[in-house]
Amino acid sequence: MKKFENKIAVITGGNSGMGYGTAKLLRELGATVVITGRRQEAIDLAAKELDVHAILSDQGKLEDIDHLVSEVTEKFGKVDILFINAGISGTSSIELETPESFDKMINVNFRGVYFTLSKFIPHLNDGASVVLLSSVLASTVSPGLAVYSASKAALNAVMKTAALELAPRKIRVNAISPGAIDTELFGKMGMDKATLAGMTDYLISLTPIGRIGKPKEIGQLVAFLSSDEASFITGSEYTIDGGSTLL
Repeated sequence: MKKFENKIAVITGGNSGMGYGTAKLLRELGATVVITGRRQEAIDLAAKELDVHAILSDQGKLEDIDHLVSEVTEKFGKVDILFINAGISGTSSIELETPESFDKMINVNFRGVYFTLSKFIPHLNDGASVVLLSSVLASTVSPGLAVYSASKAALNAVMKTAALELAPRKIRVNAISPGAIDTELFGKMGMDKATLAGMTDYLISLTPIGRIGKPKEIGQLVAFLSSDEASFITGSEYTIDGGSTLL
């Protein structure tokens, strides 16, 4: 019997990057996996490739979160693994940040995470695992990323409170804070191939391990935190960055 057979896993933002890598691994380990995304074509393609289920949902919209919870519970029942992974990034100095960009990032990265967790809580099985995708930037400083960093720091605070509130039901809540991971994020920020290659080389130079991380490695940590082997772990933030925050 596979480790997660008969388990229901929901992964927001599962059509690419870390969400995709995690969905692939959890499916291989026997879970019934549901992924979400904002583009129907993208999630349908990912669902076909991964042999998982897809639900169109924008984490920045409360009505979409309500629809997601309703669809999941109606089709699959209660949830055993909830990986709230969807997020967006952007760069701007504090001086030049616009209210529109600020609101968009906070809506997805913090408000959306908060209410995805909130609305799923009644539909989590006792003993379930919740993992929130944070970032090393929640506790480090980088010019131009004040709003992104703040959104992830706020998420970590919610994670710890949720761990306390859900402990009586043996539901564990943890966060993963990646460093540089090989995803489509920088491409989505509008970088061309040359700039992207330069950014990748720069990030590698800042990582003692000498490479950037792989989406599957995020999935392996999610799988561990959602397994019986991690039954005594809750309220913790796990840094997975190849040692970059040691410098």
